[in-house]
Amino acid sequence: MMKNGFMEIKRQPVLSEWIDYNGHMNVAYYVMAFDQSLDELLDYIGLTRDYRKKSGCTVYVLETHVTYLQEVKENDPLVIRVRVVDADQKRMHLFLEMHHETEGFLAATSEQMVLHIDASGPKAHPMPEDILRKLMELHRQQLDCPAPPQLSATIGIRRKKSA
Repeated sequence: MMKNGFMEIKRQPVLSEWIDYNGHMNVAYYVMAFDQSLDELLDYIGLTRDYRKKSGCTVYVLETHVTYLQEVKENDPLVIRVRVVDADQKRMHLFLEMHHETEGFLAATSEQMVLHIDASGPKAHPMPEDILRKLMELHRQQLDCPAPPQLSATIGIRRKKSA
């Protein structure tokens, strides 16, 4: 299901073991929730566990940038959506959003660069045509949607210029 150019890939409540001493979800579990959601996308495009086992190929996340926008707490229902920003034969540039399902607010984002590899090397390896075709079709469906403001964000302290 598409919403604002993003495909829904996972629904997940915030589990009690994910809560930190501040009473909200710990940063490590945001990353885990995004990572588990990536598995759903991989299954959707055909990069399944069975494919990975039979082919000896898999994916590595090369880079990720997570932004934490609003806290979520125990039992909050989450929905995670993905957008394929770009892709080629070996790489996927993805942008994931985590929303509070009932209140609708954006809780966090994760931008990722994912590489398809031959695990025996390991070395970069082209994806099979059927998998690449499904990935590119998803990318085409999302092309005309506006870019999220967090896309390609840099980290740093923003200072006002003094007169």
